[in-house]
Amino acid sequence: MHSIGRASAMIAAGTLVSRVTGLLRATVLVLAIGSIGHASDAFAIANQLPNYIFQVISAGVLTAVIVPQVVKWSGHEDGGQAYISKFFTLAAVILLGVTALAMLCAPLLVTAFSARFIPEQHALATAFALWCLPQILFYGMFALLGETLNARRVFGPYAWAPIANNVVSIAGFLLFMALFGSNRNEVEYWDATMIAVLGGLTTLGIVSQTALLLFFWRRTGLRVRLDFGWRGMGLGEIRNLAGWTVAMLLVGLVVSGVQQNVISGASGQNAATAAWYNAWLIFMLPYSIIVMSIGTPYFTQLSEHASAGRDSEVRADIGRAVRTLGLLVVIAATAVIVAAVPAARIIANSPGQAVALAPVLIGFLVGLVPLAVQFVVQRAFYAYGDTRTPFFFTVFQAAIAIGLALLMPLFVPQELLAASVAAAQSLSSLAQVILASWLLHRRLGSLGMAGNLWALARFTLAAVPAGAAGWGVYLLSGAEAGWMTAGMFQGAVGVCVVGAVALLVYVAILAIFRAPELRAAFGLVRRLVGR
Repeated sequence: MHSIGRASAMIAAGTLVSRVTGLLRATVLVLAIGSIGHASDAFAIANQLPNYIFQVISAGVLTAVIVPQVVKWSGHEDGGQAYISKFFTLAAVILLGVTALAMLCAPLLVTAFSARFIPEQHALATAFALWCLPQILFYGMFALLGETLNARRVFGPYAWAPIANNVVSIAGFLLFMALFGSNRNEVEYWDATMIAVLGGLTTLGIVSQTALLLFFWRRTGLRVRLDFGWRGMGLGEIRNLAGWTVAMLLVGLVVSGVQQNVISGASGQNAATAAWYNAWLIFMLPYSIIVMSIGTPYFTQLSEHASAGRDSEVRADIGRAVRTLGLLVVIAATAVIVAAVPAARIIANSPGQAVALAPVLIGFLVGLVPLAVQFVVQRAFYAYGDTRTPFFFTVFQAAIAIGLALLMPLFVPQELLAASVAAAQSLSSLAQVILASWLLHRRLGSLGMAGNLWALARFTLAAVPAGAAGWGVYLLSGAEAGWMTAGMFQGAVGVCVVGAVALLVYVAILAIFRAPELRAAFGLVRRLVGR
């Protein structure tokens, strides 16, 4: 547990700085090209195309394959060096091929995710995509290096490296504004030079974060070299593991494509593509700081216990992770929901735009707790080398998300289209985690989920008056006409004030009722801060 706490502290600190600078990066980008408009939506979809692949590579293929396999290979006489060299060479070849193919298919990819863009907007998005799609190679190598570092218990660099991307991008966006001005949110404002500067500098940020990980590689004790001798390295096992996650990639891309096509019809005057991704960025702040920083070291430990066949310890790891994450994510979701308008003001150019963006953020936040539990449950399957079962419960979630997204335009006005699709995504995540937990129970036996659910219910009950207190502070500030929406900085301060009040009330209620998880959480926080 000492090593878990130490690793969590390192990851939490890096993730916090990374996410905060990432939010600052998004704020500067909003100043440059806006958050609502044809041009901002065109850039958003182009810059997100490589991210879609990275998210699955990072959370699916590499997390499912690399961590368990490196843990297994590390038991070899050479510490796994030969096998890791072969795998790195194979991965680099595949990434180069995927990147080249994506660039050739750039117009088709843009169409797949934004069929309802106007023609001029589609052309602009395609031009941006040609500059952004090379990020696939560097995102993939970043994930490959980072997951290997994690598997070798070098936890910090993977969390800290994205800061380099944010710093380079912020500098690039400031340079863009110095050269071309700000708020370039319409298509007619753009020419080839402007597209090259913004797209090229954005990709340069991804290159920088990948390069930074190389400075920490020596801590793994591995010397990787090019090795095309892939026969005998267990490609059959790796193919079986990765095959299902590639299928998950395709399912995820279909879901994202449907969702983005639905909301692209609202682009122009309403919250749409750029608003969706900016709201997602704020949503990911508590998710990454809490879930990723605490959950990632648990996954490495869980993989070790699963590899040794110690199922009882795996079940204990799952229970501790769910309760620890639940205590923190429940109040985080509640606090940001009641402060949604000030939070949205951080990524909006006016109070009116913040009001338009806030429902999108709330739609995502409803799913924060299910996603935290899903993180633990899915990685339990990965620890046992099972990527087949996660594929099936992902298909279940995808079917719900797609069906709900397609229904939204029939019942929801355009100004709430993005928000309704975000809420549908959260609802599908809840259904997914219920099915996934049941399937894991069938595999491992009793997970103590009844106790975990009771703990989550108690946290939620405590969060209701805490959220009411935070909402009261927001109303006293003048609500959407008050100081919390006067500017981007004021919005950030407003979120901190509302969140602090909600947190104090939440902790007080749990302390009064002597919630057993509170003491453990305090100990964890003290260790995190102390380290």
